Amino acid sequence: MSMYWIQYFAALVIISSSFVFHQSNAGKNCDVFQGSWVQDSSYPLYNSTSCPFIQKEFNCQKNGRSDNLYLKYRWQPHGCSLPRFDGVELLRRLKGKSIMFVGDSLSRNQWESLLCLLYTAVPGTKYTQATSGDVSTFTFTDYGVKLMLDRSVYLVDVVKEAKGRILKLDSIEGGKLWKGIDTLIFNTWHWWNRRGPKQPWDYIEVGGKYYKDMDRMVAFEEALNTWAKWVDTNIDPAKTKVFFQGISPSHYNGSSWNEPSAKSCVGQRYPVPGSTYPGGLPPAVSVVKKVLGTMKKPVQLLDITNLSLLRKDGHPSIYGLGGRTGMDCSHWCLAGVPDTWNQILYSLII
Repeated sequence: MSMYWIQYFAALVIISSSFVFHQSNAGKNCDVFQGSWVQDSSYPLYNSTSCPFIQKEFNCQKNGRSDNLYLKYRWQPHGCSLPRFDGVELLRRLKGKSIMFVGDSLSRNQWESLLCLLYTAVPGTKYTQATSGDVSTFTFTDYGVKLMLDRSVYLVDVVKEAKGRILKLDSIEGGKLWKGIDTLIFNTWHWWNRRGPKQPWDYIEVGGKYYKDMDRMVAFEEALNTWAKWVDTNIDPAKTKVFFQGISPSHYNGSSWNEPSAKSCVGQRYPVPGSTYPGGLPPAVSVVKKVLGTMKKPVQLLDITNLSLLRKDGHPSIYGLGGRTGMDCSHWCLAGVPDTWNQILYSLII
């Protein structure tokens, strides 16, 4: 039997296993990404004061946010329930293994959330921290579990050449850092529309041609196709599970949640009621699903966009890194919404 068919059947086994999980644990035909937010006094899953690893930009309570109702919501899928996150159980299951988040600051948001969920479950455990280049590693030494973060905001490469800083849409040399990892969670989108001083490249290169600029959605799709080819070429589904984080939304325009007077997320204290976001989904979601649909190797989409869109109350706003001048309606408070992303990740891993 050829290697292609061996990999093909291995992929089918993983897909079948995922389907069985959804049938037995989440209820027949249950989509865990469709539901609504309900109040639950047993939340949050941890207290931010018990986790010393939350960066300033995500630590809303420490930065002066006095309301805490945003912490008291649980995601309730239609027709089933998510298992409550059990950090000890996850560490046991992952003993001797590695998890790496690859992406931008939204990946860091989710990485720190998972770090807090695990650390607060075993607060006396031994651990080590290390940083090498763009990779941060937190190791739970008692379990041999490595929780890693690779800062790669476009997934594809940005390199310095004589011409300037080049965003290479068909180059992904950074992928050498991802080999040998047991679980990979990828993410990119947040940086694709940056312009001016915040744009970290001077030219885009694709197919050997340089462009001063191009349609950013087209560039995004081209880069995702390069990433998809890397996964299809380099990942053995029998050894590595691959997830894509999905598109994390922002809340800078109240009209999108039927509150035209709101110019940002500041002062928002409640989720959008119901299950449907009035403003609809960002176009980038369709691009992600299109690319994932072309892949040969199995990749699980953490389709967090809709559930996060409903949480206009979950951002740092004026309680982030820049305070009132920063007005952060893109990232998320910790504890907060990314804990639910990880609760879903947990349900798919166990």
